[in-house]
Amino acid sequence: MLAHVFEQAGLATVSLSSVRGQAERVHAPRMMHCEFPLGRPLGRPGDAKFQRGVLRAAFEMLEAPSGPVLLDYPEVIVDEQAEQFSCPLPPRHDGDSHPAVEEARGLRAAFERAGENALRSGFGKKLTADSVPDAVAAFVRIADGTPFEDADIPGGDLLAAGHDLRCYYELAAMQLADHVPAARQTENWIYRQTETGKVIRAAAAAMKEAGVAQPLWFYLLPASQGV
Repeated sequence: MLAHVFEQAGLATVSLSSVRGQAERVHAPRMMHCEFPLGRPLGRPGDAKFQRGVLRAAFEMLEAPSGPVLLDYPEVIVDEQAEQFSCPLPPRHDGDSHPAVEEARGLRAAFERAGENALRSGFGKKLTADSVPDAVAAFVRIADGTPFEDADIPGGDLLAAGHDLRCYYELAAMQLADHVPAARQTENWIYRQTETGKVIRAAAAAMKEAGVAQPLWFYLLPASQGV
């Protein structure tokens, strides 16, 4: 890992680990394992005091000579992904639109309240807020059997569109929820409860059945949501 390269150049390093087995294998000069949910290396979102405590403990490892040194942060945070995350979805008004398309339109106001967080989330690889409904409609066509090359995906990039739809829904959910959900709860909500998530799952299944190259349908979904 890069820490070894930096150490050889005379720069002391510290690293944070989220997977202990991996931390044990890489033998980093100084590493602190944090038993937190994946995707949350500093622990509790929005809790600056807790996060500073994690960073302080990590930087204190600089007092140790090059090791390898592997320490465990004393506090454990259990992921609550098994608990159901609920988020209010907009009611349907236009009976002529597919439920997923109307759902995506209805979430736009919540998405826009995210403000600058939209940029930090990675949203915008290919989609804009205006093109989200069109992207959902394209996935509806794929789920119904249209080859993905002919589905008129905005921006022409299947995986980027799938990524942007996930970001769009995650950002909207954060504005509508009354608490910060556990690391995997929002993911489960998107792909198991929302109309758009169900459509993306159906599109991935249709592509798999049609013999499309595995990376194209497999990476439409997080590994835990795979078809």
